[in-house]
Amino acid sequence: MASLALNGIAKDFGDVCVLKDIHLTVADGEFVVFVGPSGCGKSTLLRLIAGLESASAGAIHIDGVEVTRVPAAERGLAMVFQSYALYPHMSVYKNMAFALENSGLAKGEIDIRVQRAATMLRLTEYLHRKPAALSGGQRQRVAIGRAIVRDPKIFLFDEPLSNLDAELRVATRKELADLHAAVAGTIIYVTHDQVEAMTLANRIVVLNAGRIEQVGTPLDLYNRPDNLFVAGFIGSPRMNLLQAIGSDGAALLPGCARITLPPGVEVKDEQPLTLGVRPEHVHLAAQGEGHLAIRVDLVERLGGETFVYGSTAEGLKLTVRRDGQSDIARGAMLHVQFNSHYLHVFDAAGLARRPAGQVGAAP
Repeated sequence: MASLALNGIAKDFGDVCVLKDIHLTVADGEFVVFVGPSGCGKSTLLRLIAGLESASAGAIHIDGVEVTRVPAAERGLAMVFQSYALYPHMSVYKNMAFALENSGLAKGEIDIRVQRAATMLRLTEYLHRKPAALSGGQRQRVAIGRAIVRDPKIFLFDEPLSNLDAELRVATRKELADLHAAVAGTIIYVTHDQVEAMTLANRIVVLNAGRIEQVGTPLDLYNRPDNLFVAGFIGSPRMNLLQAIGSDGAALLPGCARITLPPGVEVKDEQPLTLGVRPEHVHLAAQGEGHLAIRVDLVERLGGETFVYGSTAEGLKLTVRRDGQSDIARGAMLHVQFNSHYLHVFDAAGLARRPAGQVGAAP
């Protein structure tokens, strides 16, 4: 397997700048996931790494060797596409063996690689079937197997599970985690699905408008977002974001609720702020003891947990997560409070405000 380094990568399509000054290092054996909204440039960045697009600026290094202008076929990478891209007239075995046959590999070695990948992906009994006779999940496993047999330096996955139903996504996600553990390979994976990113990645790269917003482990991003974009993007349901004003070392919310800030976070009077708090860190309080009163607009009862969506008289929106089942009804009035240790504070520029010397907010 191999490491990857991107140094100042940019990509323009005519007058449209899609990627800007991308710097990223991926260690040998890492599972790195690119996430971001549609149009942020994550798939384009993957195609640049693969050699399917050429960079407008910057350099790409694989294991210390620059490959920026090296053709895709000579980079030693394997890419798995969203559409599977299987040959419909070939059997599963032939689909997996085709690239190896074209490279002139001996038949015995081809068979060993195909059988090994088929066993790993539970495809042995389907090797003589055509893709049309397979389910969506089986076809995706064939596409993954076709990548495995090539023994690539780096695996590249472009939203490989987006065409599968929910149950198959969960099953295939587990298979991808097992694959990474089995082959100890370097994997770069593009998805818009936060659950995939949070459960698969060693590190997540959050992209927005062609730039990297933050890189970190899943829990780093969840607990210590660097800015408002990451705070609002990572997490489902999303973090509650409330507009406030600095006042005497605290924050005032509309309606004059006074919120104590995390220890060591200093703000100026009249300074515009945004307070962030995860739904699981919003707690119900007795009437008159909470920070805010909300009217319940919607209740999602998921069995093991309940999400309550409400709004204040001033129009603030708030989501509350409750463990287990709850009898809270739409239209009810609730009083909620926040623990200051779990609050995130963002300035007018959208950047996280933290105590001096502290890397992130309290987890």
